[in-house]
Amino acid sequence: MLLGGALCYAGMAALCLGMDRHHRQVWSRTAPRRQRGLRLVGWLLLAVALWPCIRAWGGSVGVVIWFGLLTGAALLLVWLLPYRPKGAAWLMGLSLLGSLPALLWSAG
Repeated sequence: MLLGGALCYAGMAALCLGMDRHHRQVWSRTAPRRQRGLRLVGWLLLAVALWPCIRAWGGSVGVVIWFGLLTGAALLLVWLLPYRPKGAAWLMGLSLLGSLPALLWSAG
């Protein structure tokens, strides 16, 4: 569940930082190429986050758990982005770096 939550947070944060407003909050200017890349990575991470949930709980319950994790990640971003936008970006990087070894280990 921790792996799915970390991937959901990283994906939701990447999608948020792909938006003009939030991108300017963190980097003080827009960068269309970076924003497109963040949106693409965000959708890919959300899709990958579904895999450990389905693997752990099966198809029907795993999808429900995934939606719950998406909701929790979005709620955390709603709390962080107005007050600490750079902290939200750092947490995205940390959750992504922390989840990649666990994802590779669980795949094997």
